[in-house]
Amino acid sequence: MFVDVDKGIERTPYLMLLQEAYSSFKDVYGGVDHVVLRAHLLRPPGSRSDTVIIFMHPIGGGEYLPLPMALAKAGHHVIYCQSRYPNNDTALIMEKVALDMAECIRDAKERLGYRRVILGGWSGGGSLALFYQRQAEHPTVTCTPAGDPPNLQEAQLIPADGMLLLAAHVSRALTLTEWLDASILDESNPDVRDPELDLYNPGNPNQAPYSAEFQARYHAAQIARNRRITAWVKSKLAALREQGRPNDEFAFTVHGTMAAPVWLDKSIDPNERKPNSCFLGDPQVVNNGPVGLARFTTLRSWLSQWSYDESNANGLLDAAHMSLPTLLISNGADDACTPSHARRLHDAIAHSNKKLVEIRGATHYYLGQREELREAVQTCTQWLRDQGLTDV
Repeated sequence: MFVDVDKGIERTPYLMLLQEAYSSFKDVYGGVDHVVLRAHLLRPPGSRSDTVIIFMHPIGGGEYLPLPMALAKAGHHVIYCQSRYPNNDTALIMEKVALDMAECIRDAKERLGYRRVILGGWSGGGSLALFYQRQAEHPTVTCTPAGDPPNLQEAQLIPADGMLLLAAHVSRALTLTEWLDASILDESNPDVRDPELDLYNPGNPNQAPYSAEFQARYHAAQIARNRRITAWVKSKLAALREQGRPNDEFAFTVHGTMAAPVWLDKSIDPNERKPNSCFLGDPQVVNNGPVGLARFTTLRSWLSQWSYDESNANGLLDAAHMSLPTLLISNGADDACTPSHARRLHDAIAHSNKKLVEIRGATHYYLGQREELREAVQTCTQWLRDQGLTDV
């Protein structure tokens, strides 16, 4: 344990060892049948609380991000827990990430003694939190989309007590599809394109602001491309199994995954974001750069986290099947999770104990935005008090 003097936070890093006896192959580094999870407990020095806010992102290392640290500085106890896939979603399986979240929650309650757990669903952690909570309340998943373990119906996931959806998107699969470059016609040769769907082609007759007809055509082509990749993945897996190689994998590259019309046309899903920009920089450069969504993946991972039809983790469907009181915060200048993400999640929640708040001018990460960050923390704190979910 050490104290971060500059921020007034007591930070306790710790490890959890999760046994994984069900898997017949490895998709992360580590010992056979075991997975190591890393976590940071953040809290004001010497404080006690019955409530902890647990953040987990499928790949995110967010223990030093502004929002979790600011919540701790404001008096909350916060755990930022890594999944087994830190900073690398190449082979990520969402069903296994749900088990990682379950281990963190179990440890927080049984070892650390917290009575209440609030799920802090920031960015991609939002749909993960919804997926987890649905499977905790009404488990439906018996295997991954590839037919592999784990069986979440047998996992006895511990339900949380409240949900914070903070600059969250609707799901990895749906978001990727909405960002896919619809112009690519040949996955083995991404230079083969439909010029009328190429957003970054100055010769394309369809230029921003885009017509409603073009937007509909483009999105239909995005879904069709996702489905073509999914069909190829399922065929490849079937071929491996027919060859007597059921545990084999195949890695591949997905080109052109950062071509969302919202980044070039601010009239689509309007907010205060900068034009011709995205959260990773110039979208035309990122579209084929190494850090674009889903750039490198595997057969099983594609089906679990990126497939429009096959992924079990769908924030909109999961939101309709969970009962937690929920606060949703939409950041007014977010260039990753634009306003429709929060609205769709809000509308998908079937119960009435939900609240949607916009933080004007806030970007996705709150970097350099002290006032906006303070407003977000105050909003979370007051809502938790109103719900009787915090002693802060």
